[in-house]
Amino acid sequence: TLFPYTTLFRSALYRLHTEDAQDVLWRTDSQLVLTYISPADERLRGFRADEVVGRHVFDMFNEEGVAVLKAMIARRVQEEASGTPVGFLNFEVQHRCKDSRLIWGEMLSKPDRNAQGEIIGYHGITREITERKHLEEQVRQLAFHDPLTRLANRRLMLDHLEQAMSASKRSQRHGALLFLDLDNFKPLNDTHGHGVGDLLLIEVAERLKACVREADTVARFGGDEFVVLLCELSTQPGEAAEQAVAIAEKVRTRLAEPYVLQSAPSAPSIRHECTASIGVAVFRGRDESQNAVIDRADAAMYRAKEEGRNRIQCAPGPAATG
Repeated sequence: TLFPYTTLFRSALYRLHTEDAQDVLWRTDSQLVLTYISPADERLRGFRADEVVGRHVFDMFNEEGVAVLKAMIARRVQEEASGTPVGFLNFEVQHRCKDSRLIWGEMLSKPDRNAQGEIIGYHGITREITERKHLEEQVRQLAFHDPLTRLANRRLMLDHLEQAMSASKRSQRHGALLFLDLDNFKPLNDTHGHGVGDLLLIEVAERLKACVREADTVARFGGDEFVVLLCELSTQPGEAAEQAVAIAEKVRTRLAEPYVLQSAPSAPSIRHECTASIGVAVFRGRDESQNAVIDRADAAMYRAKEEGRNRIQCAPGPAATG
């Protein structure tokens, strides 16, 4: 009979595929304890099979990955309870490596069931997607960040302003938008070239970030225009305005300090003094549109320039505009 030969052939073929495949094949019991993992995992993460089999699948992931998997399990339980059997699930999580690195893996998982339809385990495939995730992050950076200063760009700032206005409506706390324009940027470009001008913009970005909280957003709108979004200020309008002006004054003072710019280690350093005119618009909730908040801050900034530059002007509230 050919049966033993065919069985041995299929078994050898299966081992060949699983042991040589770049993707990791794995199987767990119903409690998510690993019962099998292919040799590709050692090539990928550095762990031998005997270091992995018998351990809970959560041990493979970082904390965020465990949270993702728990959410997937909860979703599966909910859908199964409603009478909708779930087949393959696809998700992306970060995996821990033996050398403490983190890599991204795309996991395809399906439950194993007994004759009664009860889940008795899981099996699936993991494919490394670290390079793809890095490329996606680069695309995201290009889409939402200024390539020179690495600050948020106009698009991302508008998104953060939308979120801040929604949060303000719920909490009744005010927010504020600071619109900044550098006062004597053009002479630097004209005298020393755009390369030195870029160095100044990068330094301005670093100083701005150092003046605000982590929850706030600093953005470059283009050219020498910057915007700072302040969140979670006081519920009282007067107090919120004082808080915003205090931060604006901190920014104005820091930006007015002299700059020492050097385009290359061998190039002579250039000392430059550059101030900023700042407009401040306080907002709460959705009493006005995003564009209206920006326009108020922008108009206040131009008033600061008209009144002598290197100063701060507060915009009147939305009820007083127009």
